Amino acid sequence: MVRVTEGIRIGEDEIRERFIRSSGPGGQNVNKVATAVQLRFDVRNSPSLAVEVRERLIRLAGSRVTREGVLIIEAGRFRTQERNRRDARERLAEWVRRAAAPPRRRKKTRPTGEAKARRLEEKHRRGEVKRARRPIPDPES
Repeated sequence: MVRVTEGIRIGEDEIRERFIRSSGPGGQNVNKVATAVQLRFDVRNSPSLAVEVRERLIRLAGSRVTREGVLIIEAGRFRTQERNRRDARERLAEWVRRAAAPPRRRKKTRPTGEAKARRLEEKHRRGEVKRARRPIPDPES
């Protein structure tokens, strides 16, 4: 069981792990032993997550989530299966933790009077620069 927060726990039956060959450090061992882990978590059908958390997690994880709603995390930083496995589970917990935190509401703000004045002054200066580039009209025509 992976504990994410006090209220969110992901059961072992919801996580699929597959060991693959790692591209990281390991010398000759890297070619013989499958130390990297590919963790798969079915976000869309997970009973452990609330609907809002699922939707936020799918949106946050982006391309790491397949069309079927499965989050794929690959961990191969370390030389041992166990450390890579732990790393993948910690990363899963972190993704879920970030998705569980509701987004902060945006407060509408207005530019200050000073900011408006600066903007208009800059527009005026830019206009002057452009006006100075214009060709001088011929007085005879």
